[in-house]
Amino acid sequence: MQYGMPTLIENRTLEGNAALCQALGLNFIELNMNFPEYQVDRLEETDELIRTGDQHHLYYTIHLDENLNIADFNLLVRQAYLETVRRTILVAKALLPLRDRYGDPRQNLTLNMHMHHGIYITLPDRKVQMYERDFENYMQAFAVFRSLCEEWIGDSSIMIALENTDGFRDYEKKAIAYLLMSRKFGLTWDIGHSRATGEKDVPFIMEHSDRLIHFHIHDGTETPPRNHLALGDGDIDLTERLRTAQSRHARCVLETKTVKALKQSVQWLRNHQEV
Repeated sequence: MQYGMPTLIENRTLEGNAALCQALGLNFIELNMNFPEYQVDRLEETDELIRTGDQHHLYYTIHLDENLNIADFNLLVRQAYLETVRRTILVAKALLPLRDRYGDPRQNLTLNMHMHHGIYITLPDRKVQMYERDFENYMQAFAVFRSLCEEWIGDSSIMIALENTDGFRDYEKKAIAYLLMSRKFGLTWDIGHSRATGEKDVPFIMEHSDRLIHFHIHDGTETPPRNHLALGDGDIDLTERLRTAQSRHARCVLETKTVKALKQSVQWLRNHQEV
């Protein structure tokens, strides 16, 4: 099993994250493009990423910006997001040698992606999701996205992994199923988000379990809904979830939000002989 850590807000530098990653015996860092220091223009400085990776014997996956919305009705905005994905794929290609040196070359390097729900209009009796109302345009945008990603990735060992968050909408499930028809796309199972939303996405994830390639591992509870807890601080059957990840030969990010919680999670894994 390959375990990694997210970029943590307590560490203002790549070096700080990398030193912690090495000290904890983890394999990789998931670079979070929601942080200003990991925007695509900064990631394109791949010499620094590679030098730091070699120094600390680690590699990287990438978490795309959570605001990424490739179906935005504003075509100028949509193009900016598509260009961000294109340039991020180029960064991932440059980082593949680190994966080969310090990771498992059999595992595709992943770009993790959220599904953007879009806006909704509140009526007296209900809320109308605009992507559901304009579903044909929504799916056309995803058809373009899938085709472009296939072109940009080419034969490189890179995949885009679609992550569950607060519950997939029905229109999103249809778009994800369409993307999963391409071998360039897979699924991320965030087990904490899953628990906090009453496991509502589990039937869909299990329906497509053959496409699971990436896990975000953190503890959580359904009542009250909480996630991003240190392993052992919630009520998820972690052993069962890790067994599923292992069966899929998936990569796992210990997605806690603090250094303390990350250290506790690594210790939990060691105590349970998962590392």
